[in-house]
Amino acid sequence: MLVDSHCHLDFPDYAGDVDGVVMRARAAGVGTCLSIGTEFSRFAGVRAVAERFPDVWCSVGVHPHEAEKELLSDAAPLLVEAGHPKVVGIGETGLDYYYEHSPRQPQIANFRAHIAAARQTKLPVIVHTRDADDDTISVLEDEMGKGAFTGLIHCFTGSQRLADAALALGLYISVSGIATFKNSAPLRDVIQTVPLDRLLVETDAPFLAPVPHRGKTNEPALVVHTARMLADLKGVSEAELAAATTENFFHLFRKARRPE
Repeated sequence: MLVDSHCHLDFPDYAGDVDGVVMRARAAGVGTCLSIGTEFSRFAGVRAVAERFPDVWCSVGVHPHEAEKELLSDAAPLLVEAGHPKVVGIGETGLDYYYEHSPRQPQIANFRAHIAAARQTKLPVIVHTRDADDDTISVLEDEMGKGAFTGLIHCFTGSQRLADAALALGLYISVSGIATFKNSAPLRDVIQTVPLDRLLVETDAPFLAPVPHRGKTNEPALVVHTARMLADLKGVSEAELAAATTENFFHLFRKARRPE
């Protein structure tokens, strides 16, 4: 079994076909999906998809792109939604200095509020970071000093320094279809240094379809291609890679139940 640890099943790309998306995932051996919250204003839709399927879970959070529009003064709104039985993670949150759709200070404020919620709920924080390694490391290290929390860097595309810092803090690294792209050799070099017991796989669907489906609408079933590349990179069988990343997911997302 594989787990797609990060997808967006509420997005309009899947309108009218969510059942088909989930069925194709199951047929491909993807036994669990985590559908990620990006805006409070859309969270009801995220939660509704998770409630429909026993093997779909969800998270609650505000993407850094939305930080100015949905600025948090504290963790309270996240804590309210995190009590739902299908909510197993906090985020996605973090820092995106590539697009900067929101100013940096609201991004940092929201990032800290999400970490506070993760600390209080003991749910993992799902971190998005792009072109922001220095500040991401600074915030994570500073917040860890205030009290332990768990989490992962999703869709990892960062430097060796970011990977090393995340691992030193006890975080996991999640790999998306970007790592299968021809020009991602430097990224694969970094991923190769990540221990197998700290790796997860994801699609970030509907975005970033892996080779050989690059450029098409992504969906959880296609996580098998990223997993296959990772198995080859780590020098293990596909079955070993699937078993390890699945075990890692349920060790990190302890509130999620394994499928029967």
